[in-house]
Amino acid sequence: MLKEIIHDLNQLKNDKKIAGQQRFFKTGKGEYGEGDVFIGVSVPELRKIARKYRELDFSSLHELLSSEIHEYRLTALFILRLKYERTKNDNDKGEICDFLIENRQGINNWDLVDSSAHYILGDYLLDKDKDILYKFAKSENLWERRIAIMTTFGFIKKGKFDDTLKISEILLEDNHDLIHKAVGWMLREIGNRNQEVEEKFLKKHYKKMPRVMLRYAIEKF
Repeated sequence: MLKEIIHDLNQLKNDKKIAGQQRFFKTGKGEYGEGDVFIGVSVPELRKIARKYRELDFSSLHELLSSEIHEYRLTALFILRLKYERTKNDNDKGEICDFLIENRQGINNWDLVDSSAHYILGDYLLDKDKDILYKFAKSENLWERRIAIMTTFGFIKKGKFDDTLKISEILLEDNHDLIHKAVGWMLREIGNRNQEVEEKFLKKHYKKMPRVMLRYAIEKF
């Protein structure tokens, strides 16, 4: 089935879209997405392929997540989400989460993080040990830090804000714009549900928050 999904993805290749994707996802030298390879397939097309191959095994998903091609990796994450959403067995959900963490080297751009972290980890870890997120929050790897904060979106949706606030504190002095935006976004999501909680955090930390982080956090004030 691996050959079939690769064939279907390659059939959708669109050379006219590649340059735009490379600019949008910052693949130039020294940029955060340096070296990422695109084939010009749209997200709706990838979702359609993912639904078709939702029974793809973990070995094949590992191969896709190990690919240099961005769309292969994103499709694998869409399939993982479908698998996770369909299973009611906690052990099976745990296996999917473990697989995601073990293959996180393929989750190396912001859309890949945002398409998987809170949907899978954010659901599974809701009532479980979250030490892995605090480890990621202190990582030197940009994408692990983004996984840490974006996973907490799953908690926010359930009305649980503590881990988002604690991880946001860890990331307050982060030096990357993509983390500033993600933290600000999550703080705003807290505010959408409980503005008092967000305002209390901002009053304590606004003086040292990066400008972009603060701007994202107060966007709907």
